[in-house]
Amino acid sequence: MDAGAPPGAVITAPAAELLARLHERHGPVMFHQSGGCCDGSSPMCYPRGDFIVGDRDVLLGVLDVCPQEEDGVPVWISGPQYQAHYRGEQPTQLVIDVVPGRGGGFSLEAPEGVRFLSRGRVFTDKERAELAAVPVITGAAYQRGERPSVRGRVVALADAGLPETCGPATG
Repeated sequence: MDAGAPPGAVITAPAAELLARLHERHGPVMFHQSGGCCDGSSPMCYPRGDFIVGDRDVLLGVLDVCPQEEDGVPVWISGPQYQAHYRGEQPTQLVIDVVPGRGGGFSLEAPEGVRFLSRGRVFTDKERAELAAVPVITGAAYQRGERPSVRGRVVALADAGLPETCGPATG
């Protein structure tokens, strides 16, 4: 990613705290934004390597949330879902949050009594222009060693332009 382009994915502080605990228990982890199977369209958290990333899956971003994880936490989405949500007329930044309740049975947070939740923030016109110049990193490109130069960070919902009481954009 270009240094001026915004990250495709960010995470809230409560979700980052949960992710750090899951990382301590399970080792390196990753997200895959579900396309509707199992738990709607929730971001599913897996131990890295337990979910096979497809050649056409797209890397939305890498989150810097676990200091002990030098490679960060990759956030993936299927190619068709990426085209629909992130390259359409109103592309959005994925904001990973956590809320009470049971999520998907395959996601690592399921036994915790909480679930990860996708929220979205529409990119500004300036951000959309910056993103248009950024190459898309697919699963195949990631395997070849391509990585984004900008990483997602921990944000407050208000900082992401989302009210604390807003409903999910997806999920």
